Amino acid sequence: MRKMADPSTNMTESFVSNASISKDIPEKQVKRVLGFLKISGISGPVPDHCDTKDFYSHLVLDILKPLDIQRGRVTCLVSVKPAFTNFFGGFHGGAIAAVAEAVAFATARTVVPEDKELFLGELSISYLSSAPKNAEVIVDGSVVRSGRNLTVIAQEFKLKKTGNLIYTARATFYHMPVSKL
Repeated sequence: MRKMADPSTNMTESFVSNASISKDIPEKQVKRVLGFLKISGISGPVPDHCDTKDFYSHLVLDILKPLDIQRGRVTCLVSVKPAFTNFFGGFHGGAIAAVAEAVAFATARTVVPEDKELFLGELSISYLSSAPKNAEVIVDGSVVRSGRNLTVIAQEFKLKKTGNLIYTARATFYHMPVSKL
């Protein structure tokens, strides 16, 4: 392993100095990877106004609008704002996961009583396509199974304009405290 501290890469010292880089990777490739990470914003500091409790949750709730709530089913509209797009101009995978988590919790709450705390045990997402900047996405969550100890939610994300399926998600929630057998 080698330490990367080449000023010609124009990286911030703290970002590069902590990196342990294999000698098996050519220098040119290392510079490309570090350059990509930098322009993706991974090396930048978090602005002070963003470093507050639940800042990310408030951002996610700002792009999410409930459309229909029924027992075992929640449908929401998501607006893909520029702040939620990735380097390639599509809806950022982390934002998709945050929306999936929020809609899954809301869907689970339509069948799980308030006295049961929910613990997200698993969240899986299939990224089938991408939603472009400023697109509107319909997220439909439904309960697949709900019992004494767990609830499973399935979700479909479709572009509002075309109806095309772009992401699917599945969440498993554990009910706390666990029922005694």
